[in-house]
Amino acid sequence: MVGNVWILGGYQSDFARNLTREGRDFAGLTTEVVDLTLAESMIDAADIEVVHVANAFGELFAGQGHLGAMPATVHDGLWDTPASRHEAACASGSIAILSAMADLRAGNYRTALVIGVELEKTVPGDIAAQHLGAAAWTGHEGQQARYLWPSMFSDVADEYDRRYGLDEAHLRGIATVNLANAKRNPNAQTREWDIPDLLAEGGDDAINPPVEGRIRRFDCSQMTDGGSGVVLVSDEFLRDHPGVRPIGRIEGWGHHTVGLGLRQKFDRDAENPYVMPHLRATVQDALQRAQTDLDGIDGFEVHDCFTPSEYLAIDHIGLTGPGESWKAVENGDIAVGGRLPINPSGGLIGGGHPVGATGIRMVLDAAKQVSGLAGDYQVEGARRFATLNLGGSTATTVSFVIGSGEDAA
Repeated sequence: MVGNVWILGGYQSDFARNLTREGRDFAGLTTEVVDLTLAESMIDAADIEVVHVANAFGELFAGQGHLGAMPATVHDGLWDTPASRHEAACASGSIAILSAMADLRAGNYRTALVIGVELEKTVPGDIAAQHLGAAAWTGHEGQQARYLWPSMFSDVADEYDRRYGLDEAHLRGIATVNLANAKRNPNAQTREWDIPDLLAEGGDDAINPPVEGRIRRFDCSQMTDGGSGVVLVSDEFLRDHPGVRPIGRIEGWGHHTVGLGLRQKFDRDAENPYVMPHLRATVQDALQRAQTDLDGIDGFEVHDCFTPSEYLAIDHIGLTGPGESWKAVENGDIAVGGRLPINPSGGLIGGGHPVGATGIRMVLDAAKQVSGLAGDYQVEGARRFATLNLGGSTATTVSFVIGSGEDAA
């Protein structure tokens, strides 16, 4: 059985919160995300037939595994409901959505609750950075770095510089756009931050201190607590509930997995004009399945864990030619109102990055855009939005195309 998968509704927590200071653990966060995702979707727990939970680092940050069972632990209505947990580093949320889609398209179930939950503020920042390093090729890369992931994405910037040249002002331009967008998002982690003029002062070590290599403070997404959730339903469910109006439809998807090593990827594709051709293939698969091209997309939520990852995304989604992402930054193409708005939510740098929740948050934001529910960060006239979610050093890449729910069955 193959059919459409619809987004009935969803919820995102406020990513500016420190849940440890609030005295909340995974049980408290999961309760919030489950209850409010169901409420926003206007569906009862008794109508949920399967649950998929995304979490990357529960054991490391909170000593808590087996999080697939947490929804039933905190919500009696989900007791006895089949559930599983998914881990793919920063792409965990997207993998959970793909798994739920497979359930629905196979005809196994008609409804699925998909949530992502992550706690990252349970330990000091340097220990948190070590925990996050578990998503790299442990013992093979980054051993000399104090902060592994900033170091790895500095290496991505270095690879662009080696192949094409790179002006770090364009990285600061990306950060400027995303941090400004976050000001309009009531759930964004940095919405109340005082941000310096990065274009004028972003190279000042006192204002924007170096972290690792080329990466400076405002090139980075932050340690974030939070969760997000969506309810996905099949055509059959909508036929049986004619009054229900979904907020979006998953029109296309792409998913590629390559090796853990960053240097592996550079070496294997040293002659390819694209630095990470598997990333481009992921987006192309999503567009092809949605029967569109980039001209049919009104905006993108991309994985800007660091500014070089968005720089990577810009040319790989096809907005510019290979190595020419700087043109889209300079021309204002990625700003709201530009040719292809990228991260109107603020992305990860502005909005926050609770790892297991990020892929789900991206899909929810895309659905909000195409249904006109994005509030102050709405892209005018958006009818089709896409996402690009990366896990680790792009070892796992997932892309979705979300269309309007107006043509619901």
